[in-house]
Amino acid sequence: MSVDRTRYKWMLVTAIAPVAWGSNYFVTRQFLPLDHPLWGAVIRALPAGLLLLALSRSRPRGSWWIKSLVLGTLNVGAFFVLIYIASQLLPSSVASTIMATSAAVLLLLAWPMLSDRPTVLPVVGAAVGFAGVVVMLLGGGGSIQPLGVVASLSAMVLSSVGFILTKKWAVGQKTLAITSWQLLAGGLLVLPVALIVEGGPPSITPTAAVGFAYVTVVATALAFVAWFTGLRHLPAGTVGLVGLLNPVTGVLLGTLVAGEVFGWRQAVGTALVLGGVLIGQRRRASPRAATSARAAVANERSSCTGISRLQTPLSPPAATTGAATTGAATTGAASRDEGATAL
Repeated sequence: MSVDRTRYKWMLVTAIAPVAWGSNYFVTRQFLPLDHPLWGAVIRALPAGLLLLALSRSRPRGSWWIKSLVLGTLNVGAFFVLIYIASQLLPSSVASTIMATSAAVLLLLAWPMLSDRPTVLPVVGAAVGFAGVVVMLLGGGGSIQPLGVVASLSAMVLSSVGFILTKKWAVGQKTLAITSWQLLAGGLLVLPVALIVEGGPPSITPTAAVGFAYVTVVATALAFVAWFTGLRHLPAGTVGLVGLLNPVTGVLLGTLVAGEVFGWRQAVGTALVLGGVLIGQRRRASPRAATSARAAVANERSSCTGISRLQTPLSPPAATTGAATTGAATTGAASRDEGATAL
């Protein structure tokens, strides 16, 4: 029972990330300049990385200079650029639906990269959750361009690989530190792309400054730390399923704050996503676990049998009974003599 409580505790910590990322949609639309998405990514990543670096007070050492560059490219730099391309070519509902397949991709990638073979229930949960995202988001208008689909799929696959590598490489490292290194590396990679594509940085109004502060601290620094903390303590497939809360948060905030319509599609989709997350967390004993359990039962029975044998008087063989009795009598007599002498 304590194992389950610990598991759900880390799931709640991980859920901070998709909830914060889901709220980022609303904050971006309402408060940030929409015509500078790449500069928005730079302003998100670099200050967040510097903030976490100041908190962790740790810089990369040895191979972590290269690892930080690789992870920063996969999880931040290339990811933000590809998402920008996809957002220009695809309806947001289609792009979000493609990104929702990352739950299944994390399950599959964890098999060859982490030797974490997927079981039935997480796969079923990922399928149910993805169906919920499809029901919730698809159905709107807009043209679908193949290049946009390729960009969105590439962003999803690259970030999934980056998350798996983060889990694999982060053993023994501080989560705050490795998160800061990735954000700084990714932000520096996006910076020249932003300069080439969008020119100089946008002018920031007081409203935009508040929005960027939230996006930087909550939707980037806190969210990535929570996400990588989940990857440290949970299977990659579990983290991917929790990530399905991202579009759910976006839909719910749009309804509650922006007055967007919440119809039957959104209700059914939300229920399916939450159901998929719960299904994926139900634990099914693996063959190895079952074998260990059977071995433990066998050992316990063997121990109990041994104890019962020790507690049960053994009948001596017929040939030696008399000798044993004589020896016992002699020992008793000797003990009485010694006692008398002592007195």
